[in-house]
Amino acid sequence: MAYADKNKQREAQRKYDSKRSKRHLSWAAILYPESCVSNWRDILDDLHIEWAESPLHDKDVNPTGELKKPHIHLAFTFPAVQTYEEVAKITESIGATIPQPLKNLRGMIRYFIHLDNPEKYQYNRTDIKVHGGMDISNCFLNSSDRTIMIREMIAFVRENNIMYFSDLFDYADQNNPDWFDSLCNNSSYCLKEYIKSRAFMIREQMTRK
Repeated sequence: MAYADKNKQREAQRKYDSKRSKRHLSWAAILYPESCVSNWRDILDDLHIEWAESPLHDKDVNPTGELKKPHIHLAFTFPAVQTYEEVAKITESIGATIPQPLKNLRGMIRYFIHLDNPEKYQYNRTDIKVHGGMDISNCFLNSSDRTIMIREMIAFVRENNIMYFSDLFDYADQNNPDWFDSLCNNSSYCLKEYIKSRAFMIREQMTRK
């Protein structure tokens, strides 16, 4: 039994070490104001990375109804993938919890204010603070909003006989920040394929005449 228990412990440690060694672009941690270093924001800003902090969560409750300790959720995104050890040095330097990899940065930002958890206290979106040029505007668009913008862009392409994606991209960059953000984050493939297919169809019709 002792030998079997040791094998189980080794296997558990192996899985834990393997999980920690994986690299990710985005990470999260929790910071408790009562136990963090006083200049934690300055420390993070000096790293010149993109990061965001939630409003102070001082109204969260446990299942028993007791208030949780006030805390702040942090999200970091890096220009290149980072290991657990690399990010843990950062969170340790400011007195935050150990980091957790984020598979869905957008979901974490929305959780900052419990946007998708109506049973929890709803914090104010304007109290989210972003640093290092991090852009979270697209995190608050729902699927309906994105569909509306895609339809607007398709109509614009038809009405103005757009034949090249670059023309739509340049127009959005100069005239419509919401379209530009959508193209940069989630709708470029759809619009590229539509413009390419439409342009091919028009050229094919012209050659038949």
